[in-house]
Amino acid sequence: MPHISHRERHLVARIGWLRAAVLGANDGIVSTASLIVGVAAAATARPEVLVAGVAGLIAGAMSMAAGEYVSVSSQADTERADLARETAELAADPEAELRELTGIYVARGVEAGLARQVAGQMMAADALGAHARDELGISEVTTARPIQAAMTSALTFSVGAALPLLAAFLTPLPQIGLVVSGASLAFLGTLGAVGASAGGAGLIRPTVRVMFWGAAAMAITAGIGTLVGTAV
Repeated sequence: MPHISHRERHLVARIGWLRAAVLGANDGIVSTASLIVGVAAAATARPEVLVAGVAGLIAGAMSMAAGEYVSVSSQADTERADLARETAELAADPEAELRELTGIYVARGVEAGLARQVAGQMMAADALGAHARDELGISEVTTARPIQAAMTSALTFSVGAALPLLAAFLTPLPQIGLVVSGASLAFLGTLGAVGASAGGAGLIRPTVRVMFWGAAAMAITAGIGTLVGTAV
């Protein structure tokens, strides 16, 4: 019977873009909805609420992109520094690096003689790649990608922020707070379920989690908006 090779698609391969996408969309919904609800509680005119929502969308998308780029770039800088250090160590004392890699395999349950043989073959094929994966935990799947993270976060934030903004646009001022809050909780629940499904996790806990914190953020912001509107 012929052997049929196949590529297994593991969910961990999605971790880079999935984290940025879920974070961006969640932040877009929560921050924009909270801003709209808070301003609506204090505002006397509908255009004020819509202007605040649009400003929140634009500022938030730019902030998310910049924040993700800086954060993930720092991770990429650390990875490059570790790889450069490992390259120097391999050049200076390859035997010590062979023993180090052998020790890693032994710690994982491989017999000492076989571990040294495997480590030798791995280093002969790609010494830096072997140490990056097994010593540093750096692989093609988990490596930092700043531009991808920044673009994903900005795009998904904008999409998430557009949802409560659309709800506010279609709702009269007296009902904006209630309608935007309810619609945003529905959006958050859907986002939690989609993110959990894409990541292969259970649906209930992620969905409840994002809805709870979204409701808390909107309630606090609405309360502050009411106090400020009353004071002013």
